Amino acid sequence: MHLRAALFDLDGTLLDSLHDIGAAMNHALATHGLPVHPLAAYRHFVGEGVRVLVSRAVPADQEALHEPVLAAYRAFYAEHMLDHTQPYPGIPEVLARLAGEGVKLAVLSNKPDAATRRLVAALLPDVRFGAVYGERAGVPRKPDPTAALGVAAELNVGPGDCAFVGDTAVDMETARAAGMYGVGVTWGFRDVEELQTHGARALARTSDELLQALFGALRAATRP
Repeated sequence: MHLRAALFDLDGTLLDSLHDIGAAMNHALATHGLPVHPLAAYRHFVGEGVRVLVSRAVPADQEALHEPVLAAYRAFYAEHMLDHTQPYPGIPEVLARLAGEGVKLAVLSNKPDAATRRLVAALLPDVRFGAVYGERAGVPRKPDPTAALGVAAELNVGPGDCAFVGDTAVDMETARAAGMYGVGVTWGFRDVEELQTHGARALARTSDELLQALFGALRAATRP
């Protein structure tokens, strides 16, 4: 590949956001008299959009409470999404290095679009992303490749020249479906086996390894 762009998932990839997501959902559950979950459980609840998060957190026999719980979650999360969430160690430096090499950068998340943009603006203010998108009405969620291909087109880069970096099966399936180079990061919400099983072309256990994976593709493209 000729690496010209890198698309990043947000939660579990760029940002350590699990505490605030879990706290907001547990607040919403408790408000409606439902059992709460340990923080670790949310590692397997997130990644496929907020409605799927609600369906996994709410007991199966309480489907009628999905909408009220969703509303309570959104209200609480809007006020508390920045309480504990921070970039993972080394991420700002990774993004700066990539930008310095002329690699175009983008964020593509299944998190609601407004929250995605707010978090990126607040926590990665110095990064010049070419595109930042979360879940939007009328656009299929990952792993459907539509949004990823749209971002590539917006950046004026062919999908074969894009890396897609993420921490879940959804991200690796998105990369594969879009014809992008999937890089799985292991510091996020899922394990190595899941990333490998679902098509990761490379794995990164640290920010340095992420740079090595991406710069390896870049150097291969520019080697005489």
